[in-house]
Amino acid sequence: MTNITSLTIALAQITQSVGDLRGNADQMLHWRSQAPEADLILFPELQLIGYPPEDLVLKPALAERAGDELLRLAAATKDGGPAMLVGTVIANRGILFNAVALLDGGEIKALRQKRELPNYGTFDEKRLFAPGPLPEPIEFRGVKIGVPICEDVWYPFVCAHLKAQGAEILLTPNGSPYEIGKDDRRISQVALARVQETGLPIAYLNRVGGQDELVFDGASFVMNADGSIAHQMADWREELRLTRWEKAERGIWNCAPGATAEFADYPEDVYSAMVVGLRDYVERNRFPGVVLGLSGGIDSALSAAVAVDALGADKVWCVMMPSRFTSQESLDDAEGCARMLGVRLDTVAIEPAVTAFDGMLAELFAGKDRDITEENIQSRIRGVTLMAISNKFGHMVLTTGNKSEMAVGYATIYGDMAGGYSVLKDAYKTTVFDLSRWRNDHRPAIGLGPDGPVMPERVMTKPPSAELRDNQKDEDSLPPYEVLDPILHGLIESELSVDDLVARGFDRATVIRIEHLLYIAEYKRRQAPPGVKLGNRNFGRDRRYPITNAFRTL
Repeated sequence: MTNITSLTIALAQITQSVGDLRGNADQMLHWRSQAPEADLILFPELQLIGYPPEDLVLKPALAERAGDELLRLAAATKDGGPAMLVGTVIANRGILFNAVALLDGGEIKALRQKRELPNYGTFDEKRLFAPGPLPEPIEFRGVKIGVPICEDVWYPFVCAHLKAQGAEILLTPNGSPYEIGKDDRRISQVALARVQETGLPIAYLNRVGGQDELVFDGASFVMNADGSIAHQMADWREELRLTRWEKAERGIWNCAPGATAEFADYPEDVYSAMVVGLRDYVERNRFPGVVLGLSGGIDSALSAAVAVDALGADKVWCVMMPSRFTSQESLDDAEGCARMLGVRLDTVAIEPAVTAFDGMLAELFAGKDRDITEENIQSRIRGVTLMAISNKFGHMVLTTGNKSEMAVGYATIYGDMAGGYSVLKDAYKTTVFDLSRWRNDHRPAIGLGPDGPVMPERVMTKPPSAELRDNQKDEDSLPPYEVLDPILHGLIESELSVDDLVARGFDRATVIRIEHLLYIAEYKRRQAPPGVKLGNRNFGRDRRYPITNAFRTL
């Protein structure tokens, strides 16, 4: 066999559509056609069926059709163009494997299964797949290539085995969801560790795009055996990158340097995750746009800005729904937001419906003082109004509650929680302020919205209020967000106890109350719409607590 001393490997950092096997295969063929000079093109993990497939992969017909599409892709390589490394599901006697296939010369030349199956946080692959054996390198035109699949590269075992079996280059296809700070961990804690342990260069390929709550940020890279970055691909964008490899005299492969993109810093990375998540959710579920309540407050203002950046102003419909408790300031701020963003704004006063409900319930509520019940009725009237618009015109209702509110139940079930998606679900209130200030000063690189400010300055400086009663402020019911959010972060992200947080300087009674509110609001969160995952403990996929729960840490 010819002693190959150079290779051109294309890295396809692309999006996907879960379950659209024909569409995903066609996209791979398209990207392959854009790299005719490549010897090999690498695609992300499970690119053929989409990731994460969840229980869809348990449908036998899916694996059958994946097999048919894989054969079609293999047949396309008869043309003498680039070979393909394609992520797919493989069924063997009813057992499913997360696998990668080498397609070359019109055939399926090799198959390798994923060994390490993640089963924590948002991942539950042990529910779906069986672990493969420790993989052998794939021999491609005389070069032994190790293909650790995603989680395989986070631990040393698989890469050490590949090295021992003669691997010369590591190509790792990934489906690695975005989390704050994760792009740096992939490089400094994962890839660099494997390179130092094995002495092999690594190409780390990730996908981009949204899939329900998850977003994939791309940020693929190539690291040479000396730990230097040869290529750094952009985050949040599709890209095809040609990488050129040469074999040095000592037998070590080296990738020639290429472009190195800069990552989006905080909070632009968080904002970009929201944009991508909402964009792909709306477009792939074929909604004509979104409708949301624009109250004049910061949560709805930021949600509207993200929606415009994701979809364009023509697909964002805002509705102001004032009551007798709505201030003129809020009316003006909502109008200001809509004008700055260039979106449609309609006003639907809810007072006639409030009066009707007061009359309907007067006899039943006789002798009872007005309380939170009447406040929640207002919120539920607004929810019904938005859902009516959604039903009539097809726009998806975008909810606007943030993680701080959702954590303590400061939200009305079947009211402001009613909707199809939330971009703020995993963003604490203090993060909402950071994002709003950033967006008023910057336009995101991937955004469709306007340059310049997107909300009046007053929206970011006035005290937050639900305006469901006279002179209401959030701090009437909750600690200041500068106190509340660190407590919540400790209880949720770090799973700290009351004593742990008291030791960090927080008031014991306050922490006990917040922990109690967090636990009793679980039933609400189970009925909340999906939302973009930003941190490592989002509600829904990461943090899975029982609704009926008597445990407290005090």
